[in-house]
Amino acid sequence: MPADHIRYDLLAQQALRGVVRTVLTDVAKKGLPGEHHFKITFATAAPGVRLSDRMRAQYPEAMTIVLQHQFWDLVVTDDAFEVGLSFGGVAERLAIPFDAVTAFYDPAVQFGFQFEAIEAAAADETSAAPADGKATGKTTTEKAAGPVGRAGSLPPPTAGKSEPPPSPPEGSGGGEVVRLDRFRKK
Repeated sequence: MPADHIRYDLLAQQALRGVVRTVLTDVAKKGLPGEHHFKITFATAAPGVRLSDRMRAQYPEAMTIVLQHQFWDLVVTDDAFEVGLSFGGVAERLAIPFDAVTAFYDPAVQFGFQFEAIEAAAADETSAAPADGKATGKTTTEKAAGPVGRAGSLPPPTAGKSEPPPSPPEGSGGGEVVRLDRFRKK
């Protein structure tokens, strides 16, 4: 397979992160419209993620937050967003770079997507490259999402288990969560 010098995978992910940024910017200005709400999964160990030591200990790899009824002070910049949430009655301020987001889902319209771990995929391709230096076309390594945490109430942590982000109910006739690697040639 020819080498992708343009890196469409990176461009597509950058564009989808822009969707998240645009939606959150609009919500910060106008509030949540209608029944829309968001489940956002992010890697807690990613550079730039800011959360309390208590939350980082509870969710060392990934965490899903829900922006619906109980969140405040949503601030969106070009590279990240900050939001206030309550976990078990304790107010927390989280800062999440868009590069740390691994999944986004709006259950109201059954729209969402997952991001592939580009760094891991690039490392896999490099280590799997044949001696002639040509790319093999190997694709992704996906990070599993952590437990879902709704603002105001978190489920107890799972011991070493990770769960994927929630998917829409079957037979609902709505959209589906789309993985970017689904469209890549294998």
